[in-house]
Amino acid sequence: MQNIPRYCSLDGFTELSSSLDGVALRTLAPFDTVCARTLNNDYYIFLLDPETGKALIQGGRYFAEPVEATVSGSTFGGCMLKMGWLGIGLRIEICTGGQRIVTSPVRALHIEHSDS
Repeated sequence: MQNIPRYCSLDGFTELSSSLDGVALRTLAPFDTVCARTLNNDYYIFLLDPETGKALIQGGRYFAEPVEATVSGSTFGGCMLKMGWLGIGLRIEICTGGQRIVTSPVRALHIEHSDS
């Protein structure tokens, strides 16, 4: 029998993702910006509605100019998703124009709070 990597099971994903550094979008305010450095790109996520993940996103090859999108959450790259949460070591899942875009793994997160 072949061993399945721990993060591929629901229990393993829950255990591993809870031990990672990250941020819950709902704890942020509208107009805060999440600066996410991934393995391959930098992304700027200007939050319009932290509860739903609606944002303007710029960065990477898909978002050369700011694009309205929904940040769904974080994944290891499979089908399990931690909704509304961005974590170091995980990939960000973004939906826009009927497409699902998954970034390379996040290396660093920085929050810039709005002054409003």
